[in-house]
Amino acid sequence: MKIVLASNNPGKLAELQAMFAPLGLELLTQGSLGIAEAAEPFHTFIENALAKARHAAQHSGLPAVADDAGLCVDAFGGLPGVDTAYYATKFGYAKGDANNVRALLEQMQGIANRRAAMVSTLVAVRSAADPEPLVAVGRVVGEIARAPVGSNGFGFDPVMFIPEFGQTFAQLPIEVKNANSHRGRAAKAMVALMRERWL
Repeated sequence: MKIVLASNNPGKLAELQAMFAPLGLELLTQGSLGIAEAAEPFHTFIENALAKARHAAQHSGLPAVADDAGLCVDAFGGLPGVDTAYYATKFGYAKGDANNVRALLEQMQGIANRRAAMVSTLVAVRSAADPEPLVAVGRVVGEIARAPVGSNGFGFDPVMFIPEFGQTFAQLPIEVKNANSHRGRAAKAMVALMRERWL
């Protein structure tokens, strides 16, 4: 069965393809089908993921899966949340992982509460009009480190310290990180839902 991934991120494709392989699902990126990215006007992960999944399904005629993910910092009331990828631009920096980390560390200077969560919401639809989308959420709670450590991963991985491992996500071997990441947890739950409801 073919399913469209409402993303053109090669890292996301590789991660999810490996997790969905046991179901016999073949993931295709929306870009490979000539589908433009959907608008993401909402303030919650679930609304944006659902909009992206419905958009990809509508333009492909195939089932679709979408992910919306981000960093939720307790001291900032859960922000940057859905705006995680653009965090640095709010502080005059160009968009990019290194600038996002720099801006976050600057904004957290002098803040004692370093608690934060990485959240991934996956939504899958059988068609654009599917009345019963599958929803799976993965969440990992940690603390924002005082400085970046490690070279694996991307995004905020170098400053996302995970107490259960005693390391940042960027210090963990990729296979350990993927198995325990917010996206890894969401994908595992989604695979179980698809097996139960679709296959």
